[in-house]
Amino acid sequence: MFELTIESHFSAAHRIRSYPGLCEHLHGHNWKVEVTVTCTGLDELGIAIDFRTLKEKTEGILSELDHTNINELPAFESMNPTCENIARYLFYRLSNIINSDRVRVSRVRVWESPGSSATYYEDEG
Repeated sequence: MFELTIESHFSAAHRIRSYPGLCEHLHGHNWKVEVTVTCTGLDELGIAIDFRTLKEKTEGILSELDHTNINELPAFESMNPTCENIARYLFYRLSNIINSDRVRVSRVRVWESPGSSATYYEDEG
C-alpha cells in the first residue's frame, strides 16, 4: 500500500452561525488543505497517482472556495462552514473525482490557522 500527500491553500471568509462568540461574525482565513490518498499498486512507470494530477484536481475544487464567503456557497447554505465540515466536503468532492479501483482519498486535513486543523476520514473497519 502506498500513501501520497499534497498540500494546497485557499483564502476565504466564513461565519459560524449561532456560535456563542466572535466566530459568529464574518471573518477570513488563509486555509491550508492537505489531501492524502492511498494506492494499492503502481502503474507501469512506478507511479501511484501523478502528484500533478492530484494537485490539479484539488486546486480545481479549492478554486470554487477561494476568495468567497463560504456560507453563500450552495453546499454550505444550511451547513455551518466549520473546519470539520469543510474537510468532509472536500473529502467527498475529491473522492468522487479521484477514487478508482487502485486509488482512494483516505483523508483530508484542513487548517484554518497554523495551530488549528480538522481531519476527515472514514474508518474502513
